Amino acid sequence: MASNSASSNSASQSGSSSSGSGSSSASKTSSIPQSAPAGIISMTQPPQASTSFFKIASGEVVTFAWSFSGVLATPTSLTVNAVGANSFTYSLTSLPGTASSYIWTPYDYQQSHLATPLAQTTYSLQIFDERGLSATTRPGYLSPNTALTFALYTPQPYTPLASWDCTVCSGSSSSYAAHPAYVAVIATFLVMFLSGFGLLRNAVAYTRR
Repeated sequence: MASNSASSNSASQSGSSSSGSGSSSASKTSSIPQSAPAGIISMTQPPQASTSFFKIASGEVVTFAWSFSGVLATPTSLTVNAVGANSFTYSLTSLPGTASSYIWTPYDYQQSHLATPLAQTTYSLQIFDERGLSATTRPGYLSPNTALTFALYTPQPYTPLASWDCTVCSGSSSSYAAHPAYVAVIATFLVMFLSGFGLLRNAVAYTRR
């Protein structure tokens, strides 16, 4: 009998706790006025005035930073994704709901995701809460942000000057010599020179009269 009584008391306490949590959540939601605007994220880094370019190289990091405005219902978590111009979505990280920055190392990400390498293209950054990217707008709740655009590129490896070969310049002399435009330019300058020389000679002869 004592055992049954203890179980009953335990269940009662558990139910009371659950009910209290639900009541607290409902109270939090109902405390947000319906006239309140939806919460938003404003990106503070990198600058949004123009597209920022970042290298996919060892030791190179990208810092994403943002501020919240009008968020009355604190998110449980934040998801950060990057969507390339190739329409592929790269999942970067999941953060606590109060996080306001994320430092990303594209090179390390690349090494950990060899099956889905980062493309050299432009990307759109996505930040949204646990309700998902397509969450409906609600007063006081965070709205997804997809406003930031950035680009990634892979630098070319260093080539010593002694090993450098200009593929465009290769055979240029013979190409120019055989090109009709090159011949025409030379002929034009030759005619101009001879004409100028003739005029100069006539002018000298005239002054001697």
